[in-house]
Amino acid sequence: MRLGPMELVIILVIVLLVFGVGKLPQVGEALGKGLKSFQKASTGEDEEKEAKKEEVKAEQPAEAPKAEVEAPKPEAETPKTETSEKV
Repeated sequence: MRLGPMELVIILVIVLLVFGVGKLPQVGEALGKGLKSFQKASTGEDEEKEAKKEEVKAEQPAEAPKAEVEAPKPEAETPKTETSEKV
């Protein structure tokens, strides 16, 4: 069953009559929050887990910048001289 434009207009008029123009933004906000929490629940995300992660991050002290460790410089190679070999 699909909702056509006429059905949507009728639903909007009924909502306006029930809630009034002044409370319509509050109803929309509550509906949006409800849909958002429903989507999080359906995807398996848990707000408590996210809150715990944020708390752990807040409790951890900021890491001091690590000193850069220089790689050891390669030793200068001694030039190889050709030696004459006796066969």
